[in-house]
Amino acid sequence: MAGLGNPGRQYETTRHNAGFMALDLLAEQLGAGRLTKTRFQSTYAICEHHGKSIVLMKPQTYMNLSGEAVRDMAAALSVPPERVIVVFDDISLPAGRIRVRRSGSAGGHNGIKSIIYQMQSDAFPRVKIGVGSPQKGAEDLKDFVLDTLDSDAYAGVRMAPDAVMAIIDKGVDAAMQEFNGKTAE
Repeated sequence: MAGLGNPGRQYETTRHNAGFMALDLLAEQLGAGRLTKTRFQSTYAICEHHGKSIVLMKPQTYMNLSGEAVRDMAAALSVPPERVIVVFDDISLPAGRIRVRRSGSAGGHNGIKSIIYQMQSDAFPRVKIGVGSPQKGAEDLKDFVLDTLDSDAYAGVRMAPDAVMAIIDKGVDAAMQEFNGKTAE
């Protein structure tokens, strides 16, 4: 599973790094600790859950090249697209909401565009973390996603690992039913 974000300390707490933040929480929950191994332009860790190996990865390319790292790791491990779960920020969702999807378009997200292009498929499950959107005319989109994640959006980051585990344990349909429309507590 891949969390999307941008490498570098200056991006650690930004809205665009919601996927990285969620992946760090999931790694902690699964006992994997920090992602310290490096391979295929990514940091990663491998953990076990109910007899299944789970690879947690953070591409160390910038967002718009994330697909290269995801493609290379998936190819090396013979993982088909439908078993690659991607967690990322979504400006079309209100802050604090998440949405699980089986597949679909990039919806304007450059990281997802890159993965679709590099994997030659849009058939990968995803967990979108709502970060809200800038008010019309108030802030440029690039500045908005590279600004600090607020507490409302962080509530969605905290919920995302549970959605990922629901996909792994119960399947995409069950995860969609459980998490789509749910508001973070």
